[in-house]
Amino acid sequence: MMIATKRSGLSAQALKLAVEERRRALSPREWKHRMAGYAYGLKETARGLVLTDLIGGREIGALPMELGA
Repeated sequence: MMIATKRSGLSAQALKLAVEERRRALSPREWKHRMAGYAYGLKETARGLVLTDLIGGREIGALPMELGA
């Protein structure tokens, strides 16, 4: 996963949070809700799933495909 982190510009801390929250969530919908609690959004794009900043709406980086939503 570190390779995906470097390629996408996603910080290791944000990626770790996304992975941990995905493991805890029972569904993709719950995962999105849990991430919103940390002011992160999940957005489906042509490039795949992207982590976004809920406050400014900017894209932070692409998530690894294995997380899926």
